Amino acid sequence: MLDYHLHLWPHSESSVWFDLDQIAAYCDEAATHGVSELALTEHTHRFVDVASVVGPFWLRSGHEPTNATMAEYWAFHARNSLEDYVTLAQRAKDEGLPVKIGLEVDYFKDQMDVVADLLAQYPFDVLIGSVHWLGTWQPDDIDSEVNMAEWTRRDVDQCWKDYAAALDELCALDVVDVLAHPDLIKVAGYVATNPAEYWDEMAESAARADVSVELSSAGWHKPIGEQYPAEGFLDRLVEKNLTFTTASDAHRLERVGQRAGDLAALLEARGVHELASYRARERHMTPLRSH
Repeated sequence: MLDYHLHLWPHSESSVWFDLDQIAAYCDEAATHGVSELALTEHTHRFVDVASVVGPFWLRSGHEPTNATMAEYWAFHARNSLEDYVTLAQRAKDEGLPVKIGLEVDYFKDQMDVVADLLAQYPFDVLIGSVHWLGTWQPDDIDSEVNMAEWTRRDVDQCWKDYAAALDELCALDVVDVLAHPDLIKVAGYVATNPAEYWDEMAESAARADVSVELSSAGWHKPIGEQYPAEGFLDRLVEKNLTFTTASDAHRLERVGQRAGDLAALLEARGVHELASYRARERHMTPLRSH
């Protein structure tokens, strides 16, 4: 099994990254769940390097109630060095830990070219892509009253339509190798009248780009209470002959590799017995289970 979605960032106002011992602890915890390969995939919005190339995009979005919240979000998160992060991940690899140097690439409307140019300077094994905001609204920020209030005043079907369009652009730009939590738009429990319509669109977007798709246990901990992607969406992705990675989207040690067996069972039930592993951004297929 693989866990291709692990966050690694300093939970303080310093820019001191976790050390090798802590990464080793992640690897040990993963091994208890049958996971033999980890990808460290911190968000691009954690880094001052990315902030410098995309700039304050919330000032170019027109007035939205969420503009100030987005500005505060970036002021809190974008304070770390991409060079320091990659250097630590490379040290972990050099020490023989079973990790991949990765990044979760946030979607920036009309700015993915400058993001891609920046990331091309680093030796990434895998880049996973995600849509976490539409304009300046973060529909998955379930801890923010401002962001959650938007769900009560917006048309839910239109939210899903906008999300699917953003995911399509992210796929089409050939910036990422894997789609992370592809139906994240559902996280707060607001589901489109006919989600299958958008599953079909997103599956087609992924197929055209030939990206792998992440099957993640993280949604089981969210209000929606199901894995990403939903089973009906997963069926469509399998029908498109797409490849998969698995993930816990872990923000802390105790969730690394969690419910990996349940994810494997979902894939096996659909005739999938291999996972996509990456090195130097090249895809290699590996057995779903290592036994």
